[in-house]
Amino acid sequence: SAQISHAQIVECAGNLDIRLAEQIEQKHLARVAFEPETVSVARYETLKKNCTGTLIAAPGICRELRLRKERGEIERIAAATALAEEALEATLEHFVAGVSECAMAGLLEYEFRKRGASFDSIVLFGERSSLPHGRPGDRPLQKGDIVLVDCGCVLDGYCSDLTRTFVFGRIPDNWFSEIYEVTRVAQEEALQAARAGVCARVVDAAARTRIADAGYGDNFGHGTGHGVGLEVHEAPRLNAESSAVLETGVVVTVEPGIYLPGLGGVRIEDLVVITDDGNSNFNRLPKELRIL
Repeated sequence: SAQISHAQIVECAGNLDIRLAEQIEQKHLARVAFEPETVSVARYETLKKNCTGTLIAAPGICRELRLRKERGEIERIAAATALAEEALEATLEHFVAGVSECAMAGLLEYEFRKRGASFDSIVLFGERSSLPHGRPGDRPLQKGDIVLVDCGCVLDGYCSDLTRTFVFGRIPDNWFSEIYEVTRVAQEEALQAARAGVCARVVDAAARTRIADAGYGDNFGHGTGHGVGLEVHEAPRLNAESSAVLETGVVVTVEPGIYLPGLGGVRIEDLVVITDDGNSNFNRLPKELRIL
C-alpha cells in the first residue's frame, strides 16, 4: 500500500467533476483511488468517461488519513469550539417563559452566523429533552423545564460539537438531579479513560458502566462519542462495538446521556484531542447544573 505524504488543494470553478478529471489527466495518474462510500455513481461515471487512468475503489482511504489531526487543524477546531461556546452563552439570557424551541434554535443560529459560522442546532424543552436526536418544534418553554442544547459550528472548514443541559426557573424534581449527576460523573470517567493506545470501546465502557450501575443502562442508547474534523461525525466511533485504537492527534466527542421517555433527558458533551498522556479538552463551559 502506498503512503500519501501530502495533500494538495486546487481551486477551480465550473463543474467539479470535469475539473477533477482534468486534474487527474494533467498529472498523468494511471491509478486513482476513491472512497465508494462518498462518490456517487454519477460522479464515478463522469470521471470514468473523462479520465484515461484506472479508478480503484478504496474504502476508508480518506477516513484513515483524516483520523490524526495536524496542529493547524487542531487550532481550527479549538477556534470553532470557542465560537460555539460564545454563541451559546450569548443565547442563554434569551431563554424566557413562552419562547419556543424553534425560536431559540433560530436565535442560536443567528449568533453563529453573525460570528461567521453556521451549523444546525438542537434545542429541546421539558419531556422532549428525552429525544437524543430530536428536532426543535413549537414546544414553549415553561418554568421547571429541562433545556437541552446541542450545537456547534463550521469555521474555516472545521467543526465543533457541544452539548449542555440546563433547567429553566427551577429543578424539575429529585429524579432529574440524580440523572444529571450520574451523567456528569460518567462523562468525567470517560474523559479520564480517553488517551492514546486505549481502545475506543474502553472509553465507551467507562461511561456506560457508571450509568448502568446507577440503574439507567437501558436509557443510554447511543455511543459515547465520535470523531470530529472536516465533518461533525467522522471516525472513530466511541461505542461498544468499536475496535478503533485512539492515537495522539485524534479529536473525539465524549457525550454520555440518560433519557427517560415522557420525563426528560440529560446529555453533556465535550470535544477533546487525544494526547500521549490523556487528552486536552477544547471546552471551557462549566458542567455543574445551571438554572436559567
